[in-house]
Amino acid sequence: MKVLVINCGSSSLKYQVIDSETEHVLAKGLCERIGIDGVLTYQPAGQDKIRYEAAMPAHRQAVELVLKQLTDPENGVLSSIDEIQAVGHRMVHGGEKFACSTLLDEEVLNTVEELNDLAPLHNPPTLVGVRACKEILPDTPMVGVFDTAFHQTMPASAFIYALPYEYYTKYAMRRYGFHGTSHKFVSQRTAQLMGKKPEDVKIIVCHLGNGASISAVDQGKCVETSMGLTPLEGLIMGTRSGDIDPTCIEYIAHKEGISMEDTMEIINKKSGVLGISGVSSDFRDLDNAAAEGNKRAQLALDAFCHHVVKYIGSYIAVMNGVDAIAFTAGIGENAPNVRAQVMKQFKYMGVEIDPVNDSIHGDECMISTKDSKVKVFVVPTNEELAICRDTVEIVTEQIVKDAIDTVMGK
Repeated sequence: MKVLVINCGSSSLKYQVIDSETEHVLAKGLCERIGIDGVLTYQPAGQDKIRYEAAMPAHRQAVELVLKQLTDPENGVLSSIDEIQAVGHRMVHGGEKFACSTLLDEEVLNTVEELNDLAPLHNPPTLVGVRACKEILPDTPMVGVFDTAFHQTMPASAFIYALPYEYYTKYAMRRYGFHGTSHKFVSQRTAQLMGKKPEDVKIIVCHLGNGASISAVDQGKCVETSMGLTPLEGLIMGTRSGDIDPTCIEYIAHKEGISMEDTMEIINKKSGVLGISGVSSDFRDLDNAAAEGNKRAQLALDAFCHHVVKYIGSYIAVMNGVDAIAFTAGIGENAPNVRAQVMKQFKYMGVEIDPVNDSIHGDECMISTKDSKVKVFVVPTNEELAICRDTVEIVTEQIVKDAIDTVMGK
């Protein structure tokens, strides 16, 4: 089955075409500046990128251009759009309504729209992208894969906030968690690398990028995660503060004489390692600045690692042990110094890191020694492949159900 995987932003659209049988990416690309002037990037497997400007007044035109490029006689990878047998959409927030991936019919889309208050920056453009695809490919099944779904197995004691309970019942205020597609993919792959079934191991996944989160996965199910109602809670991140005393928000607004909206802009976009260092939200810039003696850059790195250690330690307690720890995403996959600084705090548990393997950037590898009591891995995440797999599973189930209904005369 050839699956088109789409990830929509407010003015962008990432895409991949994946052959589900081989799990090879046939082509990938990005539409940028939708609604402005429009730029399309397209890269068939094994070939150079093609980049050109094209008018994209809305997401519909972006989807049309993507399909046109995919079926281009010279550079396309499909003979016609009929080869696309399913479309998988990355959906950010499913609230408590969606604990797994699902077919996107109009009823589901309306339900997702009702959740827009929980993800006002992400859900609306995603819905626009889905509806644009449904207009152009009306007979092609669409599947939504929710960032929040994997974390829906958390017990109430983990997701509830210590606020008046009616805020949960009235407004669904609780911890939801994000990066769930990545956490699911990496935890399952880590179990596979250990030669185990997911239900037989306890794994901590550290998704460390500009946005960062950690999850505790016990017997294949998420039991804790660091992000909350929004992606602001949890670890120190590139520009997000992560955990702070909520009073800090009121205090800043009062002292600076600014609005709540302006204060939240600071907490979301001017804080994190950028705010501490005053240098950058990019860890490569922080490494360079720290090496040159910039104390604030070093403080930002140390604070980030401290918070990662704190969360890993608490999640080991939550699961009453751990069999493996996996690092993924931009920092997790490419920052050996961060991994080494974090893992040295777990020597008391018998964790031993192989410095040769830990120097590897971006490749799948066990970075602990063979004798380490807790195995430590670098596992590059692949959210697009995870979306593809879920899409195929859901569509196949529906095909089988429809066939049975036909036989039964329903």
